[in-house]
Amino acid sequence: MSILVVAFYFTIIIPLAGAFVLALGSDKDRRFMASLVMALTFLCALLTVPVVLEHGEIAVSYPMTEWFSLSFVVDGLTVFMAVVSSLVAFVISLYAGEYMAKYSNLKGFYFWMLLFVGSMMGLIHSANLALIYVFWEMTAVASWRLIGFYRGEEDVKAADKAFLVTFFGASFLLAGIAVIFANYGTLELSELQGVAIPTVTALLLFVGIISKSAQLPLQTWLPDAGVAPSPVTALLHAAVLVKIGIYVYARLYLRTFEPSEVFLSTVLTVSVITIIVGAASALVSTNIKRILAYSTISQLGYIMLALALNTETALKVAFIYILAHSLAKAGLFLCAGIVEHETDKKEISMLGGLLKTMPRTGLAYMLCAFSIIGIPPFLGFWPKLMVIILTARAGYIAAAVLAAVGAVFTLFYLLRFFSEVFLGKVRTEAAEGKKSVMVYSVLFLGAVSLLLGLLPNLPFDFLNMVIK
Repeated sequence: MSILVVAFYFTIIIPLAGAFVLALGSDKDRRFMASLVMALTFLCALLTVPVVLEHGEIAVSYPMTEWFSLSFVVDGLTVFMAVVSSLVAFVISLYAGEYMAKYSNLKGFYFWMLLFVGSMMGLIHSANLALIYVFWEMTAVASWRLIGFYRGEEDVKAADKAFLVTFFGASFLLAGIAVIFANYGTLELSELQGVAIPTVTALLLFVGIISKSAQLPLQTWLPDAGVAPSPVTALLHAAVLVKIGIYVYARLYLRTFEPSEVFLSTVLTVSVITIIVGAASALVSTNIKRILAYSTISQLGYIMLALALNTETALKVAFIYILAHSLAKAGLFLCAGIVEHETDKKEISMLGGLLKTMPRTGLAYMLCAFSIIGIPPFLGFWPKLMVIILTARAGYIAAAVLAAVGAVFTLFYLLRFFSEVFLGKVRTEAAEGKKSVMVYSVLFLGAVSLLLGLLPNLPFDFLNMVIK
């Protein structure tokens, strides 16, 4: 095998091995090494792009038992998810180096962060349902420890809630996997392609998916997870964790199984309800992280709505939405982290006038917010518009109208956030560092959201090349 073909192995191995290596160094070394590990992971993900462009798909399998194999696949879906997730995770690691500098127990923080990213990379490359489940649970354990990093009573309760809700969903996922093996005698995705699984089995898997990606009614853990450090909330809410369920849905229902119309109608209904309830909750929340968490729930509803349409065009639109949301929502959570870091406050009623003392943070917030809202020419505009159009063209007019209403709600709650936190009377003293890596990290994410929005053909053409 050429070095390019084996690059995907290193996409998984580097962060997993890095987690254990970093446990041996000093806190100062860990800050640099964590970013280096993330950078190398991103580089390896990029190296898999030419492999997919040349071969379309590469699959390898190492049988272990009758039902379990170390089976991996590299194709357009894995490449896109690996590149996007590792890029945003790299930026978050740079931000974390400054944000987390004042805390102790950084060994645990960086260990679990890298283990989390490595588990994500393993999951997206997995081509065996049992292997997917193994990495699925590894991400659950890592996120449980990250959410409860501060170890206070509230932090531990939030971490336990996240773990229990997602484990509850994972139990249904495992039950669905067991039913599939009992009925078809294999867990290899390559051997299950085209199988029309029963609606009940599909729904078992779907419960696990919505628990991880925080869709109604299993979304309650995500807002509470805001007690974690801001690099963690950005990583979990935007870049990696909540996208796992989205990715697994796309892998199973648009690339492997043939879902029934009843199942697809159920997914579409859940998605639309999630859009509206998530956005409405954000409208009435007063905690800056909870506002953004409810926003994440709502925005993931748009992605699931696109996937529920079950077409190739909708699949590509959904993945562009993943890109737009990963960049901009990570930026918004990191902005909230800067505000919290400098003011030690989370309630919007205790904040105000920060644009005077934190202008670059305010600018970064608006760059990212415009993309999430869907204001042209930012990247988030294109997939949101296309989701609504595709939904209407498919004949789901009511769903399209409600999705448009959700977009209006998004405008209201994100502008309300900006108005309450950055405009008006100064209620608390704060200042951003002139050479703050945190600020420049967020500005980078906002700038990329604008640049890709001005050049929308770039991500769409890339998807057309790798997803066939």
